[in-house]
Amino acid sequence: MPTTSTPTHCPYCALQCGMALSPLPTGGVEVVERPDFPVNRGALCGKGRTAPAVLSSRVRLTSPLVRSGDSLVPATWEEALDRIAGEFGRVRSEHGADALGVFGGGGLTNEKAYTLGKFARVVLGTSQIDYNGRFCMSSAAAAGIKAFGLDRGLPFPLEDIPRTGCVILVGSNLAETMPPALRFFNELRENGGTLIVIDPRRTKTAEQADLHLAPRPGTDLALALGLLHLIVAEGRVDEEYVRERTTGWEDARAAAMAHWPEYVERITGVSVPQLRETVRLFCEPEAAMVLTARGPEQQSKGTDTVGAWINLCLATGRAGRPLSGYGCLTGQGNGQGGREHGQKADQLPGYRKLDDPAARRHVAEVWGVDPDSLPGAGRSAYELLDALGSDVRSLLLMGSNPVVSAPHAAHIEERIKSLEFLAVCDVVLSETAALADVVLPVTQWAEETGTTTSLEGRVLLRRRAITAPEGVRSDLEVLHELAARLGVEKGFPTDPEEVFEELRRASAGGIADYSGISYARLMEESGAGVFWPCPAEAEGEGEAEAEGEAGAEDGRQGRRGAAAGTPRLFLDRFATEDGRARFVPVSHRPNAEEPDDDYPVLLTTGRVVSQYQSGAQTRRVDELNAAAPGPFVELHPRLAARLGASEGDPLAVVSRRGRAVAPARITTGIRPDTVFMPFHWPGEGRANTLTNPALDPTSRMPEFKVCAVRVEIAE
Repeated sequence: MPTTSTPTHCPYCALQCGMALSPLPTGGVEVVERPDFPVNRGALCGKGRTAPAVLSSRVRLTSPLVRSGDSLVPATWEEALDRIAGEFGRVRSEHGADALGVFGGGGLTNEKAYTLGKFARVVLGTSQIDYNGRFCMSSAAAAGIKAFGLDRGLPFPLEDIPRTGCVILVGSNLAETMPPALRFFNELRENGGTLIVIDPRRTKTAEQADLHLAPRPGTDLALALGLLHLIVAEGRVDEEYVRERTTGWEDARAAAMAHWPEYVERITGVSVPQLRETVRLFCEPEAAMVLTARGPEQQSKGTDTVGAWINLCLATGRAGRPLSGYGCLTGQGNGQGGREHGQKADQLPGYRKLDDPAARRHVAEVWGVDPDSLPGAGRSAYELLDALGSDVRSLLLMGSNPVVSAPHAAHIEERIKSLEFLAVCDVVLSETAALADVVLPVTQWAEETGTTTSLEGRVLLRRRAITAPEGVRSDLEVLHELAARLGVEKGFPTDPEEVFEELRRASAGGIADYSGISYARLMEESGAGVFWPCPAEAEGEGEAEAEGEAGAEDGRQGRRGAAAGTPRLFLDRFATEDGRARFVPVSHRPNAEEPDDDYPVLLTTGRVVSQYQSGAQTRRVDELNAAAPGPFVELHPRLAARLGASEGDPLAVVSRRGRAVAPARITTGIRPDTVFMPFHWPGEGRANTLTNPALDPTSRMPEFKVCAVRVEIAE
């Protein structure tokens, strides 16, 4: 790494791969490897390598824009900020505080997410705030809290994966969504371990597996219950562990026993021999893991589905032990930290609950306000978007593009258009920003300092490497200026380190306790970050973890004293009142929308390696567009033959919500009853035009991953 380079992290997924930025003689920066960072050891995917392309003034916003008639025209910052404050003040005066909405993003730094939540509750006084991370791992979070009392994507570092005996990977195509992580699973197999992949498609990840199960979309819950049935029937339950470290086993056991193997085979399409082989491979090693991603989580029963996989881990003694456990592969760059510190509808900083009087008192004291002045919980992400133009009249949106990324996207686009006023802060003119009344150009990863929290719970420091173009300001400056215009002149600093110091105090004593982490600590130590929880009293105490010894640290909630914080959770107790994990009894139920004569095929959606989320940034990078130029419909040759479709033919995929058109991509790597579309593109190929907004009753996660469609040759 050149001595003039600045160490930082990739702006995209939750791996937060280490990289460095080195100045170019011609201006700008280039990415150079940073092999010291343990997650990626210098390796980067194409998105990370090309990330500086979005820093170019040719593709990003450099001036505020305000609506004049049907057009957005350049304006000064004063004009733009005055207009936002004036409209927000008018709407609040005419309709009340809850007529103001705030929608955040899982890519915002911890400092921005924290300040945005504070701005909504202290300045606007609204309960109507949520963020697109609700669409990421909220079902896994809800299930984790029910079972363990705590939600952190992974309760152990990725480096533990190669040393376990078996990993069941459910609904993740990480070979495309986070390629540098694939090496951990390759090393697992090189070390004699086993990888089982569960996915309706034979993805690039499934091709690496020792065993690939291809269930019918939306049946992961039944699959997990069938495996638990076999574990009981074959006498593989760890009875001592269940007795000493869990509660609720009898009810969960009874629920699982109603899902006998032949019944599960009929539901899922996974054969009984495959079910038995999965149980054998998972149970025979001393240690094993289950990792889930969006596949099982983005369902109207996602919380129960993840809970069933957690029950599998608990019944076999595979949680809270070295090299074992359940974990979630978080998607967005700061999806973990983004919800921990206040931009989620029901949460305050530190993962505190808004309906907890003690939590309200603590945070209100840090903020210098009356606890009674804090609003209650608001709507979840889809429900907030669905209320636009009716109950919610005006919206501030930061770092999200719901016109492309939200389910039932055509409906959400109409709701956004029906707003009295929309203000958007973004790096580029996304499809959503193009509908705004005011667009503010804000700094991005390389132009600002701030922290993010990776899928491992590793708090990391991104450092500013270059100066933003003239005319661009940070989100913190935007919130500071708007707060002042709306009558709150103090409490909204623009320096990210000052914000983080306040965040430390606000999170102290909470589940996600960052109080022992500081910018100095993140800069002075190895650059590998600090795992939360990390209470202030732990700072500087304890001994560093012995290299290679997975279970060496204490592992108790709030008691880890080493420099690394708490890399491994639950090793002696879970984060529940009695320290025991909780089994939650669950049963299979159908998808919110099953195929019928009019819509006989199942649609599932996902990502491709060269685009990211709504594509707002990656679709502006030539190299990435060359590799993934547009949407497609992946279908099995048998379905293609029934339609009379050939490779590349335009296909119309139609659901009860709309129609999308994209070229056919024919492959035997997908079930004959299923089609797949990536969701990165707007326009006629927008996959989320089709998806079902049916919500999980606990997490409020929409059912992105399965809906009923018909497929036909496009006219």
